[in-house]
Amino acid sequence: MSRPKVLAIGECMLELSPANGEGQLQLAYGGDTLNTSVYLSRLGIGVTYLTELGDDPHSDDMVASWQAEGIDTGMVLRRDGCLPGLYLINIDHRGERSFHYWRREAPVRQLFDDDHAVGLALERAGDFDLVYLSGITLSLFDDSGRERLYELLASLRQAGVSVAFDSNYRPAGWRQAEAARAAMARLTGMADLLLPTFEDEQALHDDPDPAACLQRLLEGGAQEVVLKRGAAGCTLSHQDQTEVVDALSVATVVDTTAAGDAFNAAYLAARLQGERPAVAARQGHRLAAAVIGRRGAIIPASAMP
Repeated sequence: MSRPKVLAIGECMLELSPANGEGQLQLAYGGDTLNTSVYLSRLGIGVTYLTELGDDPHSDDMVASWQAEGIDTGMVLRRDGCLPGLYLINIDHRGERSFHYWRREAPVRQLFDDDHAVGLALERAGDFDLVYLSGITLSLFDDSGRERLYELLASLRQAGVSVAFDSNYRPAGWRQAEAARAAMARLTGMADLLLPTFEDEQALHDDPDPAACLQRLLEGGAQEVVLKRGAAGCTLSHQDQTEVVDALSVATVVDTTAAGDAFNAAYLAARLQGERPAVAARQGHRLAAAVIGRRGAIIPASAMP
């Protein structure tokens, strides 16, 4: 049986997060779809990452580190005279995080300014089983860039590639909530598998409860929905069956950064390898529990469960 392969689309940024010692910061990298890509690769899934970086040493380091993780960087474009985006993580006493961004001039925002990236992806459409992206991916582009992305996804689906989407709504990335709703609805209608978080969906759509949220998402046409609910676990809907899968208890929550990204990776890996949704969800919770027990978006490979 051949190794399943995923095309992930998005942005990776430099990450500054609290280090040991008052006022000290440590430098790493992260981004929702990139975090998922790293964990997918560690779980035995082939991953190609489509993004755009600068020509600076930090961009060089990112590419080298992704290659060391087994990620195919053949679709990582580089733009002269540009720098990648940067974000700062603040973590409160409960381990909950908040973000501050410097990314408006990041080169990835120009990824779909022309047809070059679309052409690269379509040339290799036969290599992929699934394409994965998020609402943060959508927020990077202007209207014309998003149209090129939608056209790419439609062509990939016609070629037999499934689409998985995590809405991952971050208000700071959108000029208006209405624009986010329209873009999310368009993408939701193209997706085979949805991996949203209830808190994000409620913030954008004002859903009264998870059941109403799930119903709205299913009406969009997805075949499979995994509604993540933090410590309450997740609610699955697949083939007209709904099931709640409890999260694992975590003694000490250190940092919730990338918990959802890690869950998505383990869930997708399990499904691509033939596991049932409930089994995949338990594997997602297991990896997420390991991630929130450590600082940073990407835990050491030695800490993988």
